[in-house]
Amino acid sequence: MTLFTEIIEGKRPGYVIFEDERHVAILDKYPIDTGHSLVIPKKPYEKIIDMPKNEVAELFSLVPEIANAILKATGAVAFSIAQNNGKEAKQIIPHVHIHIIPRYADKATMWTKREIPADDELSNLQQKIKDSF
Repeated sequence: MTLFTEIIEGKRPGYVIFEDERHVAILDKYPIDTGHSLVIPKKPYEKIIDMPKNEVAELFSLVPEIANAILKATGAVAFSIAQNNGKEAKQIIPHVHIHIIPRYADKATMWTKREIPADDELSNLQQKIKDSF
């Protein structure tokens, strides 16, 4: 069982910003920048190559809608997406997930400098994004 499975099953808290029958999107607890979120299939595939093509397509098809809500809520002007497969590719949790990383016109964020936001900050951001769908 992975950290993501525990969040999906309600055994561990997570800042859910989107959910449907087969997917969940949560705020990253260690964000590269404000609004950094993860889109996760509920089935615990380790790598994207383990997934059927139709499930990969369905997972990636959620990115525009979720990214748009994040941009509206945060005021970000752009975003990056990332998807890592395997420890050597810097996949920390062995459960497929897509990173949506908002980018801001007035900040040059470093990928290696992560700050851990306070729970109330994450909670407020969670609500702002949910309200932006």
